[in-house]
Amino acid sequence: MRQSQTKTRTVHAIVRPVRARKCATPATHAQLSCASCSVHRACLACGLTAAELERFSDLATAKRKVLRGASLVRTSEPVRALYVMHSGALKTISTYRDGREKVTGFHLPGDIIGLEALDSGTHPYDAVALEDSAVCIVPLEELQRLSQSTPALLQELFRALSADISRDHGLVLLLGGMKAEERIAAFVLSLSRRHQRLGYAPDRFRLRMTRCDIASYLGLSLETVCRTLSRFQRDGLITLREREVRIVDADALTRLVGAWPLPKAPEEA
Repeated sequence: MRQSQTKTRTVHAIVRPVRARKCATPATHAQLSCASCSVHRACLACGLTAAELERFSDLATAKRKVLRGASLVRTSEPVRALYVMHSGALKTISTYRDGREKVTGFHLPGDIIGLEALDSGTHPYDAVALEDSAVCIVPLEELQRLSQSTPALLQELFRALSADISRDHGLVLLLGGMKAEERIAAFVLSLSRRHQRLGYAPDRFRLRMTRCDIASYLGLSLETVCRTLSRFQRDGLITLREREVRIVDADALTRLVGAWPLPKAPEEA
């Protein structure tokens, strides 16, 4: 309970473009309202009435393009807004004191960037685009004012915070107790569920991240990831052509995971 309370503290500041050595392009006004956006059922706007959705749409009027390899936010930058993934994919990277980097998450449309920063007031990671992407900007001050008069929006914000905590717990389980093949099977199935919730085919999707990124996220060596994926393909569990994945035997992957809980998708709580 204490963790979720600390994450709800917001920072009152004026929103301004993120500064970075290699940064996202300036914000532009959105072409579509939230009501006509295919992603709104998977983001903070989920569960809002038509009138509430219109008010939220007025709040999130700006989008920011993030070119592949560019940073949306960087470690220690002050948090001034939440960012809702509209298209593309991002990864978050934390850096150890000795300079080593660790991939801590992958973000797809509907995911929210910045929740982890609400406690300290600064971003704890770099958020880097895996491909050309776009995010909707939700200024914190305006979000706080609107949530006070819109209970459904406040509920969605709490849901998102709860899901963020659950993902952290799931990652601890993933890294702490699973064998390599269990981790990779769970990762593939988690991506399948995330694509399904976005309305895409759950058995065919593209890996937006590199094998090296997957290895860092799962706490494995690159060789182990490549070898295990090749074995899954050889055993008829998946087919893999470069980054295109097709799940052939989801039941077999599920049996590999066994009793371990699958990591929750960011929009699940």
